[in-house]
Amino acid sequence: MKKILVVILVAFVIIQFFPIDKNNPTPTPGMDFLKIKKTPPEVAKIINTSCYDCHSNETKYPWYSNIAPASWYVKTHISDARKHLNFSTFAVYEPKVQADKLQGCVELVESKDMPLESYYLGHQDAKLSEEQRQILVKYFKKVKEDTERAGAF
Repeated sequence: MKKILVVILVAFVIIQFFPIDKNNPTPTPGMDFLKIKKTPPEVAKIINTSCYDCHSNETKYPWYSNIAPASWYVKTHISDARKHLNFSTFAVYEPKVQADKLQGCVELVESKDMPLESYYLGHQDAKLSEEQRQILVKYFKKVKEDTERAGAF
């Protein structure tokens, strides 16, 4: 039993020598969702607090992202989130894709699938109240309709 614990401890120490890359891509304000959609400050605050850590190039890595293997989970989660939706590069999406992404936001916020429950463990401030959910859903629906109208598809 003692040998097993020593092996586990040594393995834990060794994996600490493989840190994740915590460099965020350089922000491009002209492509950012909050800027291009002229998001009202009160809505922008909710989106910043509950969405931007994973779905933007403005991730603020928490303390536990310094400890493997938790750091690997965090990095994978952020990479996957950015692939699905990156608010920092929202302007690069075609209008139809923007509308689809916004519809996804509506559905995921309404169903309480976003933000993820696991995210709340280290980010209690990201937990959305029912009122905040309604504000986001209403806003995402409005921006989606505006985007569809402007894109005329």
